[in-house]
Amino acid sequence: MPRILIVLCCLLSLMSFSESSFAVETNTNTINKIDKLQKVIDADINYLQSAKGELKNISEFRIRNKTNQLREQLDILISQPDPDLVYLTPKVEQQLAFLDTVGKYLDADITALKLTLGGDNDTASMQAIIKREEDRDHYLQAELETINWGTTLNINVEAAKAALTDELTIRADYLESLTNYTQNQLLHAVDEASNAGADITAEQKNQVADLKNRLAQHSSSLSIAADILENLGQDTAQIKQTLFSVSGDITQDVLNFDVASSLAQEWMTIAKNQALENGTGLTFKIVIFLVILFLTSLVAKIVRKVVRKAVNSSKLKFSVLLQDFFTSISGNVVFALGLLIALSQLGFELAPLLAGFGIAGVIIGFALQDTLSNFASGMMILIYRPYDVGDLINAAGVTGRVSHMSLVSTTVKTLDNQRLIIPNNKIWGDTINNITVENERRVDMTFGIGYGDDIPKAEKILTDIVLAHPKVKKTPEPTIRLHTLGESSVDFVVRPWANPVDYWEVYWDITREVKMQFDAQGVSIPFPQRDVHIYHEKAQD
Repeated sequence: MPRILIVLCCLLSLMSFSESSFAVETNTNTINKIDKLQKVIDADINYLQSAKGELKNISEFRIRNKTNQLREQLDILISQPDPDLVYLTPKVEQQLAFLDTVGKYLDADITALKLTLGGDNDTASMQAIIKREEDRDHYLQAELETINWGTTLNINVEAAKAALTDELTIRADYLESLTNYTQNQLLHAVDEASNAGADITAEQKNQVADLKNRLAQHSSSLSIAADILENLGQDTAQIKQTLFSVSGDITQDVLNFDVASSLAQEWMTIAKNQALENGTGLTFKIVIFLVILFLTSLVAKIVRKVVRKAVNSSKLKFSVLLQDFFTSISGNVVFALGLLIALSQLGFELAPLLAGFGIAGVIIGFALQDTLSNFASGMMILIYRPYDVGDLINAAGVTGRVSHMSLVSTTVKTLDNQRLIIPNNKIWGDTINNITVENERRVDMTFGIGYGDDIPKAEKILTDIVLAHPKVKKTPEPTIRLHTLGESSVDFVVRPWANPVDYWEVYWDITREVKMQFDAQGVSIPFPQRDVHIYHEKAQD
């Protein structure tokens, strides 16, 4: 027993030594990668001092890319249970110094670019500034991560933390003002574009698009600054309120009590002032708005009834589907006009509103192409009337009776009482077989007799059965002919005509009666058979 314990202890020691050796080897590889990357970065920084134009951009891209790779390797070492403080402490301090240098370099570049504004190339300068601000945001986030590394390794980073807090406080204040200013400029540009209507110029469109891009970048930078300040323990309620008012989106920041309370107080103040200044007039307008909507709904109902009566009694013989369409669209048009009139009483300008609806219609049109395709197919079905409510059709691989149709779909009830809703473009883009649209339908049947049976007798039996059926039409005359000489039978085709609703009753009744009469009068109904002839040959000696 003691020997077993000794062996186990030895195995555990070997395993521990193996794991330790593996960790040391991994750390060595990571350190080698970091040192190689640092040499590349230092060389690129030296080259950057003399680089210009596209070569400068390539050097900056390489420095940023290699720095990201180096920081990933550092994060691996710092995240270990027992990090090497001797090696990592100077590396973290080196990163803080590097990021501080990069920040000053980018700030100087942004300042130089701002001095070029006011000339003929403002758009290009603004794009360059926006690109520099994005780089600045990236390195600020890296600086926060480095400070967190220092805290993890018990390195004194209070000076760096205080410097970053001061820098971001000033930057957030500037970005907040810039964001509000850009938002006001954008609103002004949108108003000008809306007032221009169809006469809007390419310059106005480009201005709106450019201001949207600027506002998005400024908001993004301000959001990043707010997140970093919050991680540094600073109050960011005012910044988040600005971001909320710019974006108009409810985010998780609204759950922050300070932000929510500030917004609520601001809205309550605005609502209170509006109520005191315009309360009486606004109340009267709301009453007029509701009265117009009520009267519009009554007029829409009356119009629907009048249109329904008109299309029912029209000499054009509209289909039920087309009648429903005209009735529905007339009421909706009246209500839409009434709604626009009611909105105008509340002070809405109808021209910009209609222009907005037009723009929204284009956007929705691109988003709902399949639905619009169904709509167009529904219009074609209403115009050409390939089927109507109650018709038995075979379309889009489905057989059933049409029970309802809208402009985007047709509801079909199958013969086994299933309800299927089929998109109109599936129906219009396929063959439509309207089974019940004609006044009569031919019932196709085939009956076989044996080769030894009396053909005239069988033909007379079939004729008598068909003519005796009460639901078989006299005209067109039924067809009863000997059709083919099959492998096992002599086949007659029996083709009487009947009303579409009587099709299956005629089919089943005649089939049943033929079987009964053939049996009663000795006419055979053969089944497939084959004659086999066996020949015996004498074996030869």
